[in-house]
Amino acid sequence: MPKMFFVEQGGARREVDAPLGLSVLEIAHKHGVDIEGACEGSLACSTCHVIVDPAWIGKLAKPTEDEEDMLDLAFDLQETSRLGCQIIMTDALDGLEVKLPAGTRNAQG
Repeated sequence: MPKMFFVEQGGARREVDAPLGLSVLEIAHKHGVDIEGACEGSLACSTCHVIVDPAWIGKLAKPTEDEEDMLDLAFDLQETSRLGCQIIMTDALDGLEVKLPAGTRNAQG
């Protein structure tokens, strides 16, 4: 089974099983990683914001315009920021590493 890594706010690095076809948000929830995902993956908030390790950013599909609009609302936005609900696990992403931001901003209406 593919694996992925979450670097939590305190700096702890957790390796977890990452089933193919699940989003990073779903994988986080499955393993008790502290990512909110207030809109449940419907692209209506930025609370599943993650910072992708720069070595992996080129392997991801480009963000949609809707994702970029939501990222504009994210706290601690960085060059490799993405929404966890929009990154779907594939064989090519085995070993993916994402860092949790310092905080979240829930601008959901």
